[in-house]
Amino acid sequence: MKHYLRTAIAASILAITGPVTAQAQQNNHLASLYEQASEVSGLVVQYGQDTRAVEYFYGPMASVQGRGAAYVHSPEQLDRLRRLNKEYLDKLKTLDFDRFSIHGQVDYILLKRKIERSEETLAAEKVDYQKVVRWMPFADSIYAFERLRRKGTSVDGEAVANSLHGALQQLTEAQALLTKEDALDAALADYASSAVLDLKARLKNAFDFYNGYDPLFTWWVPEPYNALDTALERYGKLILSKSDAKPFDDGSNIGGRPIGREAFVKALRDDMIPYTPEELLKLADQEFAWCEAELLKASREMGFGDDWKAAQEKVKNSYVPPGKQPELIIELYKDANDFIKGKDLVTMPPLSEETWGMFMMSPEQQLVSPFFLGGRNIMVSYPTNTMSHDRKLMSMRGNNPYFSRGTVQHELVPGHHFQYFMNSRYKPYRAEAFRTPFWTEGWTLYWELLLYDLGFAKTPEERIGMLFWRMHRCARITFSINYHLGKWTPQQCVDYLVDRVGHEPSTAHGEVKRSFEANYGPLYQLAYLTGGLQVWSLKKELVDTGKMTYKEFHDQIIKENYLPIELLRATLTNQKLNRDFQSSWRFYAFDN
Repeated sequence: MKHYLRTAIAASILAITGPVTAQAQQNNHLASLYEQASEVSGLVVQYGQDTRAVEYFYGPMASVQGRGAAYVHSPEQLDRLRRLNKEYLDKLKTLDFDRFSIHGQVDYILLKRKIERSEETLAAEKVDYQKVVRWMPFADSIYAFERLRRKGTSVDGEAVANSLHGALQQLTEAQALLTKEDALDAALADYASSAVLDLKARLKNAFDFYNGYDPLFTWWVPEPYNALDTALERYGKLILSKSDAKPFDDGSNIGGRPIGREAFVKALRDDMIPYTPEELLKLADQEFAWCEAELLKASREMGFGDDWKAAQEKVKNSYVPPGKQPELIIELYKDANDFIKGKDLVTMPPLSEETWGMFMMSPEQQLVSPFFLGGRNIMVSYPTNTMSHDRKLMSMRGNNPYFSRGTVQHELVPGHHFQYFMNSRYKPYRAEAFRTPFWTEGWTLYWELLLYDLGFAKTPEERIGMLFWRMHRCARITFSINYHLGKWTPQQCVDYLVDRVGHEPSTAHGEVKRSFEANYGPLYQLAYLTGGLQVWSLKKELVDTGKMTYKEFHDQIIKENYLPIELLRATLTNQKLNRDFQSSWRFYAFDN
């Protein structure tokens, strides 16, 4: 903080005594500093690293990442993390928020929210632990053994063996009591089972540290350890068998679990989306209606009248022969790149264009990712020789040139590859600390909206291809909300994609399976269009009014790295903020 004050003072002195060129140089220096950091960025990094240190040291160190397979915080770890949160909240209170730049204020607000969300989660976990601790009377013995192992403390092998044997007896008694229980709350059963398996991972790590190195430990402990290890495995399964969760099978072979309305609303609030689930469903319907109107125009131009699905069928059957999809990707990339450069929309560092790569997806991955994926590289979904004939055709039809035209740039430049490239060069601390899908997917989806609006789709077939994806993003909002509110089954979600959007059955199944079984949060699928519309609204506010050019707008956004779009807006407009900022931006206009 002192450094920034000194810099500001130096700038003031130059303004009074120095030449204009020196003042300009100083201003440029300040601008370049804020491209990389803010008055609070150091604290953001420190909090992240301190949290990581506590998570690692007090967690099971058995795996490469320092965590066991079923990671649950121990009571000691919970308390240490909560003390850490308090330390950082106290630090934030001492900072002079009002004297910060907009960049520092935004980082302050986001760090404070991050710590507060962490504290809510840890407090809730502590309550859950108190509810299930009676089923784990053996836990203290395992935690005590693990505590000795952390610093390599010498142990008495016989004493450890006695302790583990005693823990096994406690587990046996708890198991006998649990067997008599009718049912356990589903969420608590999941948590208790995970806690037992986490204890198993902690026990294994402590045992492996001493076994084979300490002769008396190796003589005394293996037998009681193996007995307890096996019992923990069985006990975790017993707890799950007592869950009151209703078996669910709609024939889709898609797993997952709806989170419910209360948790969904909280997730929206935490991601700074000040809309209810019902309002977002209305947004999706309104955007879908716009897409259908555009589809009808394209269908009529192609000679299919109002039967846009027939026009879409013709588009689907334009797929390229096997082995030719990579060539198509390169061609479509060049088309989008030339279009964007021709309109001078964004600064593309030559190295970002030079260094993207391509991979082909395996048949197994295509079961949950039937279309492109991207990041540092583009991952191409297209049939392989091992697929059934039906699956080959559905994959080729679903990845036809017109559907692909609107998404190659989504994955590459200025999409996910470009994001990856720029995120690692500007304010990189935000990518880890403030990650949100509304920025990740919102930025890339916004480019789809913008390119369509600027005429990138020149033929009706190209428009149908881009509109397929736009409808799909509307549908993602609809099916993910209805699923998590408990209104739709996975199969109903699949049917919706087939009937309303025009998906192939296999691609629809893959999309839904990916949405609910992969490591995506409940808001991820709705974040595409919602985040895109947030950026679109910001574009209307700043570019359409002449306050910024497209290039200025896009260049500034991409250098801010991960932010909730509402705080991106605050940054670009230099909005006056307070340290207790609450989300309120209504970025979408409903027709009625």
